[in-house]
Amino acid sequence: MRVIAARFHPEVADEVERIAAEERVDRSTVIVRAADLYVKRWKLEKALTSYLEGRVTLLKAAEVAGLSIWELMDEMEKRKIPLQYTSEDFIEDFEAALKE
Repeated sequence: MRVIAARFHPEVADEVERIAAEERVDRSTVIVRAADLYVKRWKLEKALTSYLEGRVTLLKAAEVAGLSIWELMDEMEKRKIPLQYTSEDFIEDFEAALKE
């Protein structure tokens, strides 16, 4: 792992310490877990936005999010995001899958 220094508002630092004590882990573990959750959420939002704007296919959006197509489609269903999948998208995804 790499070391990254960060400054926190006192209230946030207190919460990190409280969570660490309750979970019986060190503060860095709490911060790493929080950062992991944020990165996953950010990637998902980036992928969904790109997909909705028509900039990427469903396959590419799943790759950006770090999910399978099925996991991404489940997330879209939860959010009531309509599937925008054309025959051209299918061909592009099919050809990309053949290359892997």
